[in-house]
Amino acid sequence: MAMTLRLTDDESDALRRRAELESRSMQDVARQAVRDYIEQRSRAELLEQVLDDELPRYAEALERLGE
Repeated sequence: MAMTLRLTDDESDALRRRAELESRSMQDVARQAVRDYIEQRSRAELLEQVLDDELPRYAEALERLGE
């Protein structure tokens, strides 16, 4: 699926410099950044879900450790 990504001049310049440093296209760098962002957010959401599900089981023990 195609999409248009509008960047500020500064963002575009930074992306162009990064792409040149890595000898890659701007598109490749931007697509990798999107994949990295999605993976990072997915991991963070999974961790939050696990903590929300599991911390209540150990609340009393954690409270005692904090004393």
